Amino acid sequence: MKISELQARQGKVDIEVDIVDKGEVREFEKFGRAGRVCNCTAKDESGEIKLTLWNEDIDKVNVGDKVKIENGYVGEWQGELQLSTGKFGKLEVVGKQESQELSSEQAEPEAKPGASPETAERSAADEQAPSESEDTGTTAPEQPKPGISVEPDKKKEAEEAENISEEPVGEEEQIE
Repeated sequence: MKISELQARQGKVDIEVDIVDKGEVREFEKFGRAGRVCNCTAKDESGEIKLTLWNEDIDKVNVGDKVKIENGYVGEWQGELQLSTGKFGKLEVVGKQESQELSSEQAEPEAKPGASPETAERSAADEQAPSESEDTGTTAPEQPKPGISVEPDKKKEAEEAENISEEPVGEEEQIE
């Protein structure tokens, strides 16, 4: 099966696609259970489609991987087709990206000319430590309110509008 053949509300989809983009992982709670979701862009020779990854599948998939979806489901959101494993499907990574670069956590610290190995390790630790201007709080990011979908570029505007609407109207500060 090819992406160009997919239709909204189609089940029993068996397809192999390449992952070309992976978005941010979002956390949610539904019916008292926590979960994670992430949107990716997948393609084959016939086109592209948004692929929605859920929970443990998020950690399996990286940009450049080839994935096989068995018994998948095609949904539609705001006129855009979205492929997922649905309730009964499964996802399998059948090809990893050939040249994966080491992440900054796995990479060895580079020694500067004339520096001892200890200095190189301290320099690498300093680069990873947050600066004073960075937010080091451990609070979780705010989740959207139920029933409200906000696009990332509109999020700041929505937050500002929400903050304005929460301010008391017509009350003055009490002076002691």
